[in-house]
Amino acid sequence: MRPEPTPDPVTRHPRPDGAHPHPHPHDHHVLVEPAEDRWRWRRRIRQNPHQLRVYRVAVAIAGLFFVALGFVSGPLPGPGGIPLVLLGLAVWASEFEWANRLMHWFKAQLARFRSWSRPRQVLAWLVFFAVCGLCGYGYLLTIGPPSWLPASVDDVLARLPGV
Repeated sequence: MRPEPTPDPVTRHPRPDGAHPHPHPHDHHVLVEPAEDRWRWRRRIRQNPHQLRVYRVAVAIAGLFFVALGFVSGPLPGPGGIPLVLLGLAVWASEFEWANRLMHWFKAQLARFRSWSRPRQVLAWLVFFAVCGLCGYGYLLTIGPPSWLPASVDDVLARLPGV
């Protein structure tokens, strides 16, 4: 009787030969086999455990920088917020398995959203913007308008009830 193929722990797909995908589970990167890494500089880093630890800390700090910058720049006008948070997640996903799984989950949700009918997508966007507007209004009720707003915008916001 032929043994059942063992699933690859990263992709969760069985290997056709039934062999364990990683003969030494602690001697490799959790996402990429060192020999399969497409960047030569990163292959060299992965061969030295000390350099790999330093590299992973640097990746963690870079991802945290973009995520924090996304949260800080979210309420400001211009591109920021969600794109920067997703960029930080992508940086983390290059090195950390939990972030890679989270990134795949986001991609699956996006594919699911794109499979919806057009009216359902429009309704979802309307609900999204209504919730964002309610959050913004709640912010204005709680904290008040920011002091850096131009006087003309401040005058318009002052007409809102409770602000």
